Amino acid sequence: MPSSPIRKLAPLANEAKRQGVKVYHLNIGQPDLPTPQKALDALKAIDRKTLEYSPSEGFLGLREKMVGYYAKFGITDIAPENIIVTAGGSEAILLTFLACMNPGDEMIMVEPGYANYISFAVTAGIVVKTVTSYIEDGFKLPPMEAFEEVITPRTRAILLCNPGNPTGAVYSPEDLRKIRELVLKHDLYLISDEVYREFVYTEEPYVSVMSLGIPDNAILIDSVSKRYSECGIRIGMIVTHNRLVYDTVMKYCQARLSPPLLGQIVAEASIEGTEEYSRESYKEYKSRRDFFIKGLNSIPGVYSPMPHGAFYTVASLPVADAEDFCRWCLTDFRMDGETVMMAPAAGFYRNPDLGRNQVRLAYVLCREDLQRSLMLIRGALKAYNHREV
Repeated sequence: MPSSPIRKLAPLANEAKRQGVKVYHLNIGQPDLPTPQKALDALKAIDRKTLEYSPSEGFLGLREKMVGYYAKFGITDIAPENIIVTAGGSEAILLTFLACMNPGDEMIMVEPGYANYISFAVTAGIVVKTVTSYIEDGFKLPPMEAFEEVITPRTRAILLCNPGNPTGAVYSPEDLRKIRELVLKHDLYLISDEVYREFVYTEEPYVSVMSLGIPDNAILIDSVSKRYSECGIRIGMIVTHNRLVYDTVMKYCQARLSPPLLGQIVAEASIEGTEEYSRESYKEYKSRRDFFIKGLNSIPGVYSPMPHGAFYTVASLPVADAEDFCRWCLTDFRMDGETVMMAPAAGFYRNPDLGRNQVRLAYVLCREDLQRSLMLIRGALKAYNHREV
């Protein structure tokens, strides 16, 4: 089980805070925007006498509202019976792996990729094969030949994250058409993590895996955590037309009894009547992206491609070992009593030789804090590369 590149340096950050140092967290995708007031009001207004189990598949009201939500994104053939509510997107991923693959089966994912996919694969006994995307071309989808090279008789699924964590890459309709043909050719599951669909900054229309016309192969992973700043309520979804997948996932769901009751109440209140909130959130993240990426690329030796979705970027730094640099920032570097926390990007790759000089950065802080973070990164790099060793 690998350590999380997002959280493994947390003890160092906690110690710095204990010493009175202010730490700017660029390491984790925890939005700083407020949760919709409508959702908070629903939480405060709970008048239940008993906090009961919910159905294992989640409350019908929440699933019905999700049907309407998906329709706004052109996903029009979803019914409540296609949706299973989970304890966050994390449980959705794990239960999908357990339902679709046996121990020893293989799954293909693009690297760099969300590090916890590996952890869930280890839990499920799945062998992960990777195809590599590169910072030089903006982490675009690798060619289909790269996928073909790693497909074996044990391959059962391809996993995509679109828009991407950690890179912010968005796959085009043409990319998805090619993946669709590959999936049909080899009769694979296509698992698509689409929790950042609200944050796509391209002119091209966003295409969901559920719109590819492969109902038996497509499985959608979703979550309300990022779009409504509700990471702590732990509400995600699995969406599928495949009845065997649905029924198998439900066995696991019944074993764990039910998804979070209070989280479902908050999530259901968030879906309708929050359109203006979503528009303002989109504008804010896009503005932060433009400001932050420009600032990163103004630092000598730093390069970040322009991410087209989500609120992350992977940047290369003028250091040989980004993890050592990230540790040093937390243990040794101080500028006016402040420092910055970043996630070493090597942990998002399976190949140990890749990403050694890269970090993943989340632009989830306000403009003022991002400005300060950029100054700290600039100062830290200068001090780190001129220190005596």
